[in-house]
Amino acid sequence: MALGSATAPYELRFDTGRICLDLLATAHPTERLGSVAALRAWITGSGLVPPGTSLAHADPSWPAAFRELRAQLGPLLRGRAAPGTEPHDRALARVNDTARAAPPAPRAVRGDDGTLIRQLAQPPEPAALLGAIARDAVDLLTDPVARAGLRQCEGDNCPIVYLDTSRGRRRRWCSSEICGNRERVARHRRRVALARA
Repeated sequence: MALGSATAPYELRFDTGRICLDLLATAHPTERLGSVAALRAWITGSGLVPPGTSLAHADPSWPAAFRELRAQLGPLLRGRAAPGTEPHDRALARVNDTARAAPPAPRAVRGDDGTLIRQLAQPPEPAALLGAIARDAVDLLTDPVARAGLRQCEGDNCPIVYLDTSRGRRRRWCSSEICGNRERVARHRRRVALARA
């Protein structure tokens, strides 16, 4: 995927286990949805649309709409606003309203090699894409088993929330390759510094 001026591929994160959580991750460590090109890369990379879906019709209002949904999801998925409080109820109402939009309609078509592939019936509108993310959040928030698997990364200064589906529910980091590796390097440096002292 050619990103042009979009966020470099290594900066986009899709390791949280749910698309609504992947959207939350776009705010760390800096804004990842600051341009239409970056948003297009995220939409495609997240699997919201099948590979090759044209998003040429996306305009500058799209990133703001995705950031707005992200702002509403944050307090709900991070547990920062207590249920029954005005901020929680307001965010929940906005997410529920967004979830009402029908998601993009898929269809099965023959690919060049004859196998069936997924395509969208028409270019997706932002409300449909946002609706799919909001529905994922509603599913997560209303599933007690899945909700019990929500974890905040134990990495230093990492606010990413992920779904722990590991055996024994012992996953500690949003990504073993990123935050886990940083923790292992820091631990090694501490051991070396103690050995020198």
